[in-house]
Amino acid sequence: MTELSVLISDDDVMIRDVLKEVLDSEADIAVVAVAGDADEAIRLAERHRPAVAVLDVRMPGGGGARAAREIARRSPGTAILAFSAYADRASIAGLAAAGVTEYLVKGVPNAAIVEAVRRLGRQAAG
Repeated sequence: MTELSVLISDDDVMIRDVLKEVLDSEADIAVVAVAGDADEAIRLAERHRPAVAVLDVRMPGGGGARAAREIARRSPGTAILAFSAYADRASIAGLAAAGVTEYLVKGVPNAAIVEAVRRLGRQAAG
């Protein structure tokens, strides 16, 4: 079985660490890069071309929407999962327009995050 490569980007180091731990604990998922802002996420996505990018909505460097647009352009095979504390319609609509494939609100069970990453990885693989 091929590992599903994942990029995590969140400006909160605790969120990054927990997401990395949760995803790396799965035998079929490998976190290949971790970023703290949109610029770093874009650079790392272009370098690693992950199957899935998990992006915080509100982070330095233009936020998840900017990162999603640039990642979609520079690494078109990468599916994008927005992960945010905010669930308002404007945020969700803006992210969908930027290329976000799925949106999860922080606080969902870890199993939901893992399943979303797997689902997006399968879609990206085709």
